Amino acid sequence: MYYSSGNYEAFARPRKPAGVDDKTAWFVGAGLASMSGAAFLIRDGQLPGDKITVLERLPLPGGALDGIKRPKKGFVIRGGREMENHFECLWDLFRSVPSMEIDGASVLDEFYWLNKDDPNFSLQRATVDRGRDAHTDGLFTLTDRAQKDIVKVFLATREEMANKRIDEVFGADFLASNFWLYWRTMFAFEEWHSALEMKLYLHRFIHHIGGLPDFSALKFTKYNQYESLVLPLYRWLLDQGVSFRFDTEVTDIDFAITPERKQATRIHWTADGQQGGVDLTENDLVFTTIGSLTENSDEGDQHTPAKLDEGPAPAWDLWRRIAAKDPAFGHPGVFGDHIPETKWESATVTTLDERIPRYIRKICKRDPFSGKVVTGGIVTVKDSSWLMSWTVNRQPHFKQQPPDQIVVWVYALFADTPGDYVNKSMQECTGEEITREWLYHLGVPEAEIDELAAGAATCVPVMMPYVTAFFMPRQDGDRPQVVPAGAVNFAFIGQFAETTRDCIFTTEYSVRTGMEAAYQLLGIERGVPEVFGSTYDIRALLAATSRLRDGAEMTLPGPKFVRTKLLGKLDDTEIGALLRDSGLLGED
Repeated sequence: MYYSSGNYEAFARPRKPAGVDDKTAWFVGAGLASMSGAAFLIRDGQLPGDKITVLERLPLPGGALDGIKRPKKGFVIRGGREMENHFECLWDLFRSVPSMEIDGASVLDEFYWLNKDDPNFSLQRATVDRGRDAHTDGLFTLTDRAQKDIVKVFLATREEMANKRIDEVFGADFLASNFWLYWRTMFAFEEWHSALEMKLYLHRFIHHIGGLPDFSALKFTKYNQYESLVLPLYRWLLDQGVSFRFDTEVTDIDFAITPERKQATRIHWTADGQQGGVDLTENDLVFTTIGSLTENSDEGDQHTPAKLDEGPAPAWDLWRRIAAKDPAFGHPGVFGDHIPETKWESATVTTLDERIPRYIRKICKRDPFSGKVVTGGIVTVKDSSWLMSWTVNRQPHFKQQPPDQIVVWVYALFADTPGDYVNKSMQECTGEEITREWLYHLGVPEAEIDELAAGAATCVPVMMPYVTAFFMPRQDGDRPQVVPAGAVNFAFIGQFAETTRDCIFTTEYSVRTGMEAAYQLLGIERGVPEVFGSTYDIRALLAATSRLRDGAEMTLPGPKFVRTKLLGKLDDTEIGALLRDSGLLGED
């Protein structure tokens, strides 16, 4: 396997790999990583779909990419996915998956046209004082000291950031800035999370620094992620003959391991209360999703709080059993043994009439019933004790959603802190109580809050014990390589497998691991798309520097005549033009 960029490799069709007709493939888990890996085996590896089996403990595919209507509860989305134009592997996949909305179009075509016609951006990123504009005004408010912190982390090696927390490498000035408010609420970073992951994010999305305050960098699907992404891919895989075995829990995998060679030899599973499994030869390929950010999620309802489930976690237990067999298989405890630091709660509020949407309209400055961009991303309640954020995507968010309803996603980073209205932690709250707290911060008159929460909305809270587990401080080797050294017939995929080219908690990362696994195990002669190289682009770096300084010009020491002379010399070069274009040097 190798990486590539440019049209030469992007549009090339690989030849059929040698020996592919003798192969079969088994996927553990039916999340995006597995489904994409199966798709690449079929499309690029020319492995017949009827030789692929997907084993899934749950009764439906999609993993963390969910969206469902629960009888008697309402609509549920545990989270949302923020996407951008440079998710190279994701779009490489969905260019080949037919749209379920538009005849003759792919999912990528549908997504591209949607975001061309209705580009995303926020008109109010944050509020204070119960729905008033927080006037962050697109500014990062980074002091010179905070800017130096960012530069230091950006230039540090990966080894220097290993096992360090964010608050160990960033000072108080940075943590008090608008930049950190935007960043932590957009990506769900906490101060105790990994400085290494923070560094990787800075490199990965340096080209989007300018679009961070208003979310103009982001793109979203038409409906929830399940209906817009998972269902089209699932149907395409079924059409290719792929077999999905739901309600099947993989409990262990056996390996034959020598210093030079590692081979998976058997998959063990439980289905319908019966133990089963399959023996594996070198020609039986195994792709295992390890860990899970949504494992042990618990749903409450309008009158019941979601529970924190710290009991047995099948996906994590499977990884622990596998990891015990070889040091190269990772260290799941680094990520999965810290529930107090990795949990947070979200809630799906469905408004039932027009009484609440008028308050939404006041904040987002758009008609939530228009079918177009509404909030344009999350609205963060800056003075919320929970550090609450909420968003309304394009409506309807579900195809079966009644036209007079709005689906709202709410989440909080501080699930254990008492609220400002309900005086209870989010973790203790019923759906109705969470709605009250949200309505309070929308600016609904206090005399109306309880009535609207009870009769004008329904809410489903979800507690997720492991949702930010991949952000825990770590070092090289804690996550196994997608294909460990010496592996002949197996790979690890998903958010807890290691590909050093990209950063986690994105749809792109899941697809990239599936693609790298498929290409390596089948020897597919086409490059895996390289991560967009903005971190090596001087134009992107200068533009980001200018934005991080809130447009302030760089100052040169010494008398004005010396500065003028130096700038005059620069103006005769490409460097001078770049500095002027970026706004770092103003006009004299």
